[in-house]
Amino acid sequence: MEECKFIITDPAGIHARPASILVQTANQFVSNIDIVFRERTANLKSIIGVMALGIPVHAVISIRATGADEESAIKAFSEAISEQKLGDRY
Repeated sequence: MEECKFIITDPAGIHARPASILVQTANQFVSNIDIVFRERTANLKSIIGVMALGIPVHAVISIRATGADEESAIKAFSEAISEQKLGDRY
Protein backbone atom coordinates (compact mmCIF):
# COMPACT_ATOMS: atom_id res chain seq x y z
CA MET A 1 0.00 0.00 0.00
CA GLU A 2 1.17 3.49 -0.86
CA GLU A 3 -0.24 6.52 0.95
CA CYS A 4 0.20 10.26 0.65
CA LYS A 5 -1.33 13.08 2.69
CA PHE A 6 -2.41 16.45 1.37
CA ILE A 7 -3.77 19.65 2.86
CA ILE A 8 -6.53 21.21 0.79
CA THR A 9 -5.86 24.86 -0.07
CA ASP A 10 -8.62 25.54 -2.61
CA PRO A 11 -11.01 27.99 -0.85
CA ALA A 12 -13.98 25.91 -2.02
CA GLY A 13 -12.49 22.62 -0.80
CA ILE A 14 -13.03 19.56 -2.98
CA HIS A 15 -16.12 20.54 -4.94
CA ALA A 16 -17.54 19.04 -8.14
CA ARG A 17 -14.82 20.07 -10.63
CA PRO A 18 -11.76 18.91 -8.67
CA ALA A 19 -13.61 15.81 -7.46
CA SER A 20 -14.28 14.93 -11.09
CA ILE A 21 -10.60 15.35 -11.96
CA LEU A 22 -9.55 13.15 -9.04
CA VAL A 23 -12.04 10.44 -10.09
CA GLN A 24 -10.81 10.59 -13.69
CA THR A 25 -7.24 10.22 -12.43
CA ALA A 26 -8.19 7.24 -10.24
CA ASN A 27 -9.93 5.49 -13.13
CA GLN A 28 -6.65 5.40 -15.07
CA PHE A 29 -5.28 2.80 -12.64
CA VAL A 30 -6.12 -0.80 -11.77
CA SER A 31 -5.20 -0.34 -8.10
CA ASN A 32 -7.84 0.15 -5.44
CA ILE A 33 -7.66 3.83 -4.51
CA ASP A 34 -9.33 5.40 -1.50
CA ILE A 35 -9.58 8.91 -0.14
CA VAL A 36 -9.70 9.32 3.64
CA PHE A 37 -11.01 12.36 5.53
CA ARG A 38 -11.80 12.42 9.26
CA GLU A 39 -11.60 8.64 9.54
CA ARG A 40 -14.18 8.26 6.74
CA THR A 41 -13.09 6.45 3.59
CA ALA A 42 -14.48 6.63 0.06
CA ASN A 43 -13.58 4.86 -3.16
CA LEU A 44 -11.78 7.49 -5.22
CA LYS A 45 -13.25 6.00 -8.39
CA SER A 46 -16.74 7.11 -7.26
CA ILE A 47 -17.73 10.78 -7.65
CA ILE A 48 -20.64 10.26 -5.24
CA GLY A 49 -18.33 8.83 -2.59
CA VAL A 50 -15.84 11.67 -2.92
CA MET A 51 -18.51 14.38 -2.82
CA ALA A 52 -20.21 12.75 0.19
CA LEU A 53 -17.09 13.36 2.28
CA GLY A 54 -17.66 17.14 2.06
CA ILE A 55 -13.96 18.00 2.18
CA PRO A 56 -13.45 21.71 3.04
CA VAL A 57 -10.47 24.04 2.75
CA HIS A 58 -7.62 23.31 5.21
CA ALA A 59 -8.70 19.65 5.50
CA VAL A 60 -5.97 17.03 5.67
CA ILE A 61 -6.75 14.05 3.45
CA SER A 62 -4.99 10.81 2.68
CA ILE A 63 -4.97 9.02 -0.64
CA ARG A 64 -4.26 5.30 -0.39
CA ALA A 65 -3.52 3.04 -3.32
CA THR A 66 -3.22 -0.73 -3.17
CA GLY A 67 -2.37 -2.78 -6.22
CA ALA A 68 -0.03 -3.35 -9.13
CA ASP A 69 0.34 0.32 -10.07
CA GLU A 70 0.02 1.92 -6.64
CA GLU A 71 3.25 3.94 -6.86
CA SER A 72 2.28 5.41 -10.23
CA ALA A 73 -1.19 6.23 -8.91
CA ILE A 74 0.14 8.18 -5.92
CA LYS A 75 2.54 10.09 -8.17
CA ALA A 76 -0.32 10.96 -10.54
CA PHE A 77 -2.43 12.28 -7.65
CA SER A 78 0.41 14.43 -6.38
CA GLU A 79 0.73 15.95 -9.84
CA ALA A 80 -3.04 16.38 -10.35
CA ILE A 81 -3.58 18.05 -6.98
CA SER A 82 -0.64 20.39 -7.59
CA GLU A 83 -1.67 21.25 -11.18
CA GLN A 84 -5.26 22.01 -10.12
CA LYS A 85 -3.99 24.14 -7.22
CA LEU A 86 -6.19 22.04 -5.00
CA GLY A 87 -3.67 21.49 -2.23
CA ASP A 88 -0.15 20.69 -1.10
CA ARG A 89 1.58 17.58 0.24
CA TYR A 90 1.29 17.42 3.98
